[in-house]
Amino acid sequence: MSTQTKTTVNEKTSQSAKMRYLTLTGLMAAMITMMTAYICHIPIGVNGGYIHFGDSIIYLAAVLLPTPYALAAAAIGGGLADLMTAPMWAPATIIIKMLITIPFTNKSAKIITPRNIIATVIAYLITGIGYFIAEYIIFGSFGSALIASLSGNLIQSVGSAIFFIIFGLALDKVHLKSRLSNQ
Repeated sequence: MSTQTKTTVNEKTSQSAKMRYLTLTGLMAAMITMMTAYICHIPIGVNGGYIHFGDSIIYLAAVLLPTPYALAAAAIGGGLADLMTAPMWAPATIIIKMLITIPFTNKSAKIITPRNIIATVIAYLITGIGYFIAEYIIFGSFGSALIASLSGNLIQSVGSAIFFIIFGLALDKVHLKSRLSNQ
């Protein structure tokens, strides 16, 4: 095979992979939006916060997609959900949801790995600290921000971690990651 033919084949493969990642990013962003804004959406407190399990889909996106695509899915999905339900939180959410993708790895052949389980705890810490800072900026109170932010985020993060592990184990059984990479 000539060098030019190899280059053309590699470019087509690269374009195909990019299109697959863009498509999966859009699907993940839509699922994040729906799981955050509508499915299991439970309002809590007087600050406009709510409990949801959209973070579990962010965790899946972080494991299935290369980092830049996972960051985009998290920011778009979380941001759209907040724009529809609690717009004052959208700027903070976009940043926080992007940050919670970083502890996860997409390098493993499996979704559920020890690192990705530990990453759910790190994601909780990022979420708790991020929303605590955002709540302080928005409302200007440390005491109420601490209690409301940390307790609500703990419930949300534990629920999202459980959903992520259940979804991930099911997807690992059907070898989703290897199917996605072989396409």
